[in-house]
Amino acid sequence: MKQGKLTAVVAVRKGSQRIKNKNIRKFGDSSLLEMKLALLNKVTSIDEIVVNSDCDKMLTIGEKYGCLTHKREDHYASSIVNNSDFHEHIAEVTDTDFIFLAPTCSPFISVETHENAIAEFLFRDYDSLTSVDIIKNHLWLNEKPLNYKLDNVPNSQDLPDVKRLNYGISIITRESMLKNRSLIGNSPDFYELDHFESVDVDTPFDFFIAEQIYNKYFKK
Repeated sequence: MKQGKLTAVVAVRKGSQRIKNKNIRKFGDSSLLEMKLALLNKVTSIDEIVVNSDCDKMLTIGEKYGCLTHKREDHYASSIVNNSDFHEHIAEVTDTDFIFLAPTCSPFISVETHENAIAEFLFRDYDSLTSVDIIKNHLWLNEKPLNYKLDNVPNSQDLPDVKRLNYGISIITRESMLKNRSLIGNSPDFYELDHFESVDVDTPFDFFIAEQIYNKYFKK
């Protein structure tokens, strides 16, 4: 079993591009940020939670839920920073052994799934674990079929299992995150989520669909 401190980092910013104020706008009975923090507080295998943000209001919400906070520099909250630079920054400013980057845009991942994924990471010999869902579609790249042949088109259920990284759960050693500037280590593990838990709120349409799911299945 890996030994060390596991820190959940909730990285949020005020400059959401596609959904204005995505993290703190009303969602269900609260907001995506508050839902995530309330859930993470129930995950017993997390040692500490850090809200990393350029937004004072979001940092205050983090304090309300008993979390540590880190005021992010404006540069690392801007759209000019790519994922590699951002992930390196998170690793540099987070004093821990293992980083669990927990996005607010995955609102339906259960406490049990978090616990199981963390246990799999800690008890197995991988330096990262990333959640995925399986795509069963006819895919094309550069005007050519990617996962089948045109002279032998299979039924969609018979297509190969293509893993889509949804990043609802991403756990990695801080050492690997610094070295690779990524959430994927040199010896990665992948954890499959079901259709509900793999919901990713990235566009206004995603937000609308997630609200319908929440109202029908989770509001109680």
